[in-house]
Amino acid sequence: MDRILISKVTSFGDIVHGQPVVADLHRAFPGIKIDWAVDAAFADVPRWNPGIDRVLSAPLRGFKKNRSGGDLKAIFTSVSELRREKYDVVLDLQGVYKSAIISFLARSRRRLGYRKPDLGESGAAFAYTGRFPPREDLNAWDGLRRTVADTFGYQPEGAPRFDLTIPKPAGARLDEKPFAMLFHATSAEVKKWPTTHWVSIGQALAERGIVPLLPWGSAAEEREAIAIAKEVSGARVLPRMPIAKVAEYVDAAALVVGTDTGFVHLASAVGRPTVMIFTATARRYFGVEVPGVSTSVGDEGRAPSVREVLDAIAAVGLSL
Repeated sequence: MDRILISKVTSFGDIVHGQPVVADLHRAFPGIKIDWAVDAAFADVPRWNPGIDRVLSAPLRGFKKNRSGGDLKAIFTSVSELRREKYDVVLDLQGVYKSAIISFLARSRRRLGYRKPDLGESGAAFAYTGRFPPREDLNAWDGLRRTVADTFGYQPEGAPRFDLTIPKPAGARLDEKPFAMLFHATSAEVKKWPTTHWVSIGQALAERGIVPLLPWGSAAEEREAIAIAKEVSGARVLPRMPIAKVAEYVDAAALVVGTDTGFVHLASAVGRPTVMIFTATARRYFGVEVPGVSTSVGDEGRAPSVREVLDAIAAVGLSL
């Protein structure tokens, strides 16, 4: 096998989870070229992986939201780029219409996707010439590793290798003092941790001389960040930033604490001290757990206490 296309277009955390597959494929098939098809909103992640040869991106989310002519033109351009290469295999690790259409348009006689009952959108089944089952007995990244390994007949070896290299910021350091990134915002209300708890964590960090930084992505999230910062001496609300800029902060942080979101998964993947907080999603499937580097607290239906989070912070190397 000389060249493979992986189609996994969203979302941020899911694309991070998929990166160890790249190292596994290179180990199993020396010399292989791997391309990755992704929504333009998340294209930075595969671009940070030197094991990926081409990143094929299109503003699929942007076009769905805005219906702009510019986005439509970019999509057509990306299709031309997609068809420039011929693939031995196209592997759809998403299983929805968007990823299936990309798989179908790619130049390959072998297009593999999940079995129909396992697809995110059952209509995506039209695109595939072969099917594979997902490994649902494992966490997100190990499940993907095993799924791909089973499909191609090799054994994954060792711990997952994410191999993500985030470009360093140009110019001055991001902050003169050690700082912690507090990802209080979530994609769903049920995944939130109480604002008062974030204040307690921020105060404990500030007392140790660590500056709590509060990122946000919406007006409501900004209001919550401001509310936390008002109660924590020295805390700062960051400006709204693109993914690449937030990632620079993550990569330079002394600590990352946050809910089950993409940036917190990224922090663990790049080896930053990380604590992930669960309240509504299953820790078994989505939690991070790298001894001395990252850990998860709470679980589906059970939010952790402030004390549990402080103990978890100590477990990744920072005693509060």
